[in-house]
Amino acid sequence: LKLEMPTVNLDREVTILATVPVVVQSLKRCAVTWQKLISRVLEEQQKKVPQGNGPLAEIDLWREKNDTLSALTEQIKLPEVQKVLEILQKAESKFTGDLQIVLSDLKKLHMEAQDSTKFLSTLERHLKGLSTGTGVDVISHTIPSLLNALRLVWIMSRCYNKDERMVPFLERISWEISARARRVVGLQTLFQQDIAAAKKKITEAKTTLEQWKKSYFTTCIRVEESGCKRYWKFDVKRLFEKTDYMVSICQDLYGIFQVTEELYNIFIPELITVTENPKAVDELRREVNIIISPIEDLTFDPFSMETARDWAFVMEEFREDVTVEIVKQIFAQNLKDPPRYKNHPPVAGAISWSRSLSQRIQHTITRFQEEEELLASERGKEVKQMCFQVVKKMEEYEHQKYLQWRERTEQMLPLLLKDTLLAVTSATEEPVTTKKSVCFTLNFSPEILEIITETKYMEQLGLPVPEMARYMALQEDKYLRYTSKLKAMLDRYHKLMEMMNEAETKLLDQYVQELWRILKSGHKRVTWKAVGIGEFILQCTQTIGKLELLVHQIHNISEDISSKLQSIESTNLFKFPHSKNGDEHPGAKEFFDYVKCEQAKEVEQLVRKYSAIPQLLIEVERRVASTNSGKSPKLASYYAYWENRICQALTQLIVKNLQTFNAAIVANVPLLQIEAVLSVPVPGITLQPNASEIEKMILQSIQDCVEVTKHFIRWMHGTCIECPPQHVKADEVVTFSFYSDVSQSPLIIEQAVLITQNVHKLLASLSKCLNQWKRYDLLWKSDKSTVLDRLAAEKPACVIFDEQLQFYMKIAQEVTQQPLIIDEQFIRLQLAPLASAVQENAKGWVMSLGKLLNELVREELFSLRDEIQVG
Repeated sequence: LKLEMPTVNLDREVTILATVPVVVQSLKRCAVTWQKLISRVLEEQQKKVPQGNGPLAEIDLWREKNDTLSALTEQIKLPEVQKVLEILQKAESKFTGDLQIVLSDLKKLHMEAQDSTKFLSTLERHLKGLSTGTGVDVISHTIPSLLNALRLVWIMSRCYNKDERMVPFLERISWEISARARRVVGLQTLFQQDIAAAKKKITEAKTTLEQWKKSYFTTCIRVEESGCKRYWKFDVKRLFEKTDYMVSICQDLYGIFQVTEELYNIFIPELITVTENPKAVDELRREVNIIISPIEDLTFDPFSMETARDWAFVMEEFREDVTVEIVKQIFAQNLKDPPRYKNHPPVAGAISWSRSLSQRIQHTITRFQEEEELLASERGKEVKQMCFQVVKKMEEYEHQKYLQWRERTEQMLPLLLKDTLLAVTSATEEPVTTKKSVCFTLNFSPEILEIITETKYMEQLGLPVPEMARYMALQEDKYLRYTSKLKAMLDRYHKLMEMMNEAETKLLDQYVQELWRILKSGHKRVTWKAVGIGEFILQCTQTIGKLELLVHQIHNISEDISSKLQSIESTNLFKFPHSKNGDEHPGAKEFFDYVKCEQAKEVEQLVRKYSAIPQLLIEVERRVASTNSGKSPKLASYYAYWENRICQALTQLIVKNLQTFNAAIVANVPLLQIEAVLSVPVPGITLQPNASEIEKMILQSIQDCVEVTKHFIRWMHGTCIECPPQHVKADEVVTFSFYSDVSQSPLIIEQAVLITQNVHKLLASLSKCLNQWKRYDLLWKSDKSTVLDRLAAEKPACVIFDEQLQFYMKIAQEVTQQPLIIDEQFIRLQLAPLASAVQENAKGWVMSLGKLLNELVREELFSLRDEIQVG
């Protein structure tokens, strides 16, 4: 396909060469040769078709076209070729018109080949996977991925975005998948393999074909959802008619192997139990092979639609041949546990099942009788004899089942109707107060309903039933209503008992005992043949309803009391004062006085809530005992229950508040401030208030918190009435409160100890912070008058005084640079008073030294003056 190059010299300019006749004529001859070559190549390429039925053949074709046309196109782009075209265009533009048309066709076809090759190459990996990939991978990944890639080609390609290109390509893919399915099944060797292996191959082939269709329609939807205006509205008959037919053939093949497996593995060994002619069984074993042999030796391709009638005939013949064997298989396999139609009882269901099988065999016998040729053959006679034997066994089976049922029904039904309505799961002798709930259960035997159902179906089968059973069947609706109402009543009873806690169970003991007495009659006396079942259910339901109402009323009151206890338990007894101006905090005494004052306000509210509880309990007393004294013996345990709950709530109140107080102490948020000062009259650095005083304040605050419970007065024994003050001695009055119990709680003691330990550690830490100030002890521990007298006696040089003055002035200056506030957990330590005292002492030394120096200097001056005057 190489273009012939001109032999003339083309080194000069185009405009000059276009005027030389010899050059132009030579170039025209060359151009004509090019035009003929390109036209021939284009015509050949357009006539080419894929060499094969699969999609890869089409890809190979486009790749070959692209290679050929690319070779020509690259030569056209050569500089010398382009110069020839320019010269001819300049010299004789009309001549180059036809050549330009051919070149345009070349460019168009080349672009088409490039586009097709580029986009179809993206499918090559998936298409090769159809032939070489494993079954699972092809089904789950390759086919869906291939269709998704085709969707992208449809959207992006300039050539394969039209029906006339995409549909034939999809047909080639369909052919490839069909070919794969044929290879997987392998009809030539399929019947020579293990049945399980054969079924697996058929299943793989069928699933592959189905996945192809499923993925196609999924892709159709995705094309529409992508926004592409060109939907996949292809002719699905062209794409799937053959593959759908192959799916149906796979189903037929699978059914053949399924039946064959059942005949070989299950039916034939079991058939010995229902036939008196074992030799006939061996004959039937051979017949199974005879039945299958026509399928093994097919002379046509069952996957071809052209042979559909031949395949239908083979399948019909196979189905007729195996009917007798399958019926016998089903009967022999399910003798002990026959399958039943929905809602059929065991015995009537087994008889119906046996009759349906018998009818199928009798239909086969009828066909034998209609076909004289079949009946006259040896095989026909054997099969007919086998059919009669099996039908006889089925009739014996039905009769035995019926007799057993009738005998058991006549024996058991009277006994079942003597059962009482209810059963209990715990000893009835124990009182309800010791067992929160005695569980009653419905004592209605499922056998009664089964007998009723059996009776109805037996009559439908035309079999006589016992009179008592027929009567029960007529009363079925009544018994179903009774059982439904009894279940609903027992559910209400058990739910009601679960609603009550131990205290409420004791409180309502007499009501529960009365309900239980009524329920016990359903356990002891009322049977299923009694006439008073409806009245018993009504009495139970009414009694439960009354108790339910009472329990709900008590629960409403209990919730009100619990709400008050929750409010008491969640009260904050440690309300802290706010800092002044954001930075200034109250002193220790001011802080704890504020806490105590706020605590007193909260206590008033708490006592009011507590004092309202007895009135609520009196309301319970009014509903349960019809009195309002607050001291009903029937409510003694109930009063005690709530008094215990109150004690628990108060204990939690104190524990939670002490925990809150402790958390505030160890948190790094200052709440109060103390000062570091220089004590008098004996000078020394100390805290104000000192550590001992602070610890006493903390202990007092803890004690105040615990003593809040002294305001909650205990009730008199067996009542909800507050106990009056007791005069122990003439001048001593004792008030019984919750304090004695709450204060001994280990949880409270533990929190109190923890708080004091944390405060002690904190104060020790603050004391360490003052250690660095002890280096100034010399300022106040040294005796100033003694030091000054010694200096006066020694009369040291001025430089000594200068050193001393510099030392004390340095101390005064150094103090101003020290941090004057230390925040340690909940305490802010103010160091300003201590710093001021140190400065004052340092300045005092400076003043005293200055005064002494002044006196010594004056004395020397006067002495010097006297000497001068004398001289």
